[in-house]
Amino acid sequence: MAQVVLEDVNKSYPNGYHAITDLSLQISDGEFLVLVGPSGCGKSTALRMVAGLETISGGTLRIGDRVVNDVHPTDRDIAMVFQNYALYPHMTVRQNIAFALKLKKVDRAEIDTRVEEAARILELTEYLDRKPGQLSGGQRQRVAMGRAIVRRPAAFLMDEPLSNLDAKLRVQMRSEIARIQRELGVTTIYVTHDQVEAMTMGDRVAVMRRGVLQQVDAPQHLYDHPDNLFVAAFIGSPSMNLMHADLVDAGDGLALRVAGRDIRIPDAVVAQRPALRAHAGRTIVMGIRPEDLHNPAERPDHPADQRLPGTVDLVEELGSDMMIHMRVDARPVLTDDIRDTSDEPLGPAEARTSSDITVRFGPRSGVRVGDAIDLCVDVDRLHLFDADGTAIRG
Repeated sequence: MAQVVLEDVNKSYPNGYHAITDLSLQISDGEFLVLVGPSGCGKSTALRMVAGLETISGGTLRIGDRVVNDVHPTDRDIAMVFQNYALYPHMTVRQNIAFALKLKKVDRAEIDTRVEEAARILELTEYLDRKPGQLSGGQRQRVAMGRAIVRRPAAFLMDEPLSNLDAKLRVQMRSEIARIQRELGVTTIYVTHDQVEAMTMGDRVAVMRRGVLQQVDAPQHLYDHPDNLFVAAFIGSPSMNLMHADLVDAGDGLALRVAGRDIRIPDAVVAQRPALRAHAGRTIVMGIRPEDLHNPAERPDHPADQRLPGTVDLVEELGSDMMIHMRVDARPVLTDDIRDTSDEPLGPAEARTSSDITVRFGPRSGVRVGDAIDLCVDVDRLHLFDADGTAIRG
């Protein structure tokens, strides 16, 4: 086991395309780090550079105490698990798991010991004599992991290993991978485009966009304190609601003028974010998570100056809760950052005067399409960003 350190790592191609720009990360010994971002953000390229499958154009890569920029992949003491299981169909599970050790001419008794240990960890013992064609997708993925485990590498590298599995199996496998990593204590870098996967598995999550690291932090801190609009919109399901608002001096303090209302910002919140005062009189971006907008029927005493009016467009009844899709009379935030989180064309922000937002209500809220609702805003949970999309904090 070892730490993995990237210092100002770059990747450029002969055609001039710059895939990775000044990437610096330190993955501690035994840590589970997830690289996440939309397609084309550079996360798989970064992983392949650590593996030695892509050359490094600039910067330094260390695994343990060694600089490995020019070290051959087979000599880096890493094991990689791909999206494609890449199992040998004519071999049994036992033979597939043992194959890399046989190539290294490891003693037969040692091979048997390692294979049995990996099979126990992965709950594959009863399948050791079966062929891959007799296994489910989840079992095949565990075999691919077993092949990596028996090598006892310094680090595991996993490139979207669950992408080929159905939704239910993905949920099961991500918990199993996290459990196995904790049991083995091996440094792991895991790549995914699924932010739910990233949030539930990683000790830390590194968010990338267009080859540039945006933020790296513990999952909950990333969710609660995004550094910019891209991270705010990308992390969270459903996404954070974002809309333009005018920050005004309301006489007795600051307020957000949005949807024809002034939402008062308590002095305690302003004290925590003193930089807000410098933005008074400007248009900023207001962000609020779906769970931080509440049903007024459940909060009759909520202050009138902390409410956001909207109209219900769609109600999704999910059993445990309801997703309420609403329209608010506020200019939406449709920047390039937000476009990166969706394949759908969004059009120019200037052409739209209303924002579509999502609210999470209880299952028996009784809300119907067409209802006009004054949403109760949890102002302590507001996220505020300047014109450049940077979070306004201290």
